[in-house]
Amino acid sequence: MKKKTGFTLIELLVVIGIISALTTVVFVALDPAARFKAARNARRTTDADTVLAAVQQYVVDTGGSLPNGMVGTTIYQIGTCTAGGTTNCPGAHASCIDIGATLTSNKYLKSNPVDPNLSAGSTATGYSVTKDANNLFTVNACLSEGTTIAVSR
Repeated sequence: MKKKTGFTLIELLVVIGIISALTTVVFVALDPAARFKAARNARRTTDADTVLAAVQQYVVDTGGSLPNGMVGTTIYQIGTCTAGGTTNCPGAHASCIDIGATLTSNKYLKSNPVDPNLSAGSTATGYSVTKDANNLFTVNACLSEGTTIAVSR
């Protein structure tokens, strides 16, 4: 009688079950959605810091002048949206200030940053800027996920 070689159905099902369990554990441990969210928030932090550095350098170089459109302690959206537009930034003025135009013409900023969840052609950027009574500037990432992102100096 000839002996058959190979795996039984039970052995194959056990191996498939073990591989499925390991795959599930690895997938849950890595949590790609959380990694993407963390990456977007890291970009928001970097963008906010870049805008803040550009605004500060502009103010220093111009002897204390603010970028065009910034008046008082109002919270302004950064972008090119028109007056009466919707705001991505709670508490911000409905119209945007295009500080990118002022800062790019003077080589402080290449362009207005755009939030990772907005399209590249968006008129509102998802960031806001304000100056408080003590002349501290704050740039907020208004669409941050799960945390508040604000950079002040």
